[in-house]
Amino acid sequence: MSHGSETRVRCQHLTIRLSEDERAAIDLKAEAVGLTPGSYVRQIILGAEAPRPVRRVPLDRRELSRLCGLIGRLGNNVNQIARLGNCGEPVDAGALAATLGNLETMRDAVLRALGRIP
Repeated sequence: MSHGSETRVRCQHLTIRLSEDERAAIDLKAEAVGLTPGSYVRQIILGAEAPRPVRRVPLDRRELSRLCGLIGRLGNNVNQIARLGNCGEPVDAGALAATLGNLETMRDAVLRALGRIP
């Protein structure tokens, strides 16, 4: 029925106050049916036709994505240590290689859990 994005079609806001438990319940129910909380509430209140479900990343996947970012930063730190070693500072090359291997293994495990690599 409508064309374009919701931001172009819907410009009115309705604000309601909820308890933490009420908001959590809405978020859980919306996630269970694959909708944003706003779309879920709109559907319930107006009996509107359900919008196409949005692929929402479950909480554990968000955490995995966050961890993947942390692993990347840790890898960057390891590379900086390697650079120092290349400048003559003492670095245990075996330990550094093992650490880099562990980082790669952790990264691949997270990406596999996210479904980004087979």
